[in-house]
Amino acid sequence: MKEGIYNILKGKFLINDDALKNWQFILFCTLLAIIMIASSHSAERKVHEIAALNRQVKELRSQFVDGRTRLMNAKMESDLIKRLASTGVKPSAQPPKKILIKSKQ
Repeated sequence: MKEGIYNILKGKFLINDDALKNWQFILFCTLLAIIMIASSHSAERKVHEIAALNRQVKELRSQFVDGRTRLMNAKMESDLIKRLASTGVKPSAQPPKKILIKSKQ
């Protein structure tokens, strides 16, 4: 048992007669480890990208809501009256009249 552990620690399994099988297995394990690390990095990059896009979506949604609120306030009749008062434009004192067009049918 001790000798087997010493042989592994000294690396004798890499220079034995059947060392080619051991090298193939070590290279295969190394290749799998590299693929696993690359996959992990790719997944992490995508997670960070998704987080950045979510932040951008929240910012754009906030800008949209702010713009819509300003537009609604700008379209209010009382706000229009205040802004147009300096130009002399006032709301009509008479209500609008409905115009009826008779069709020839």
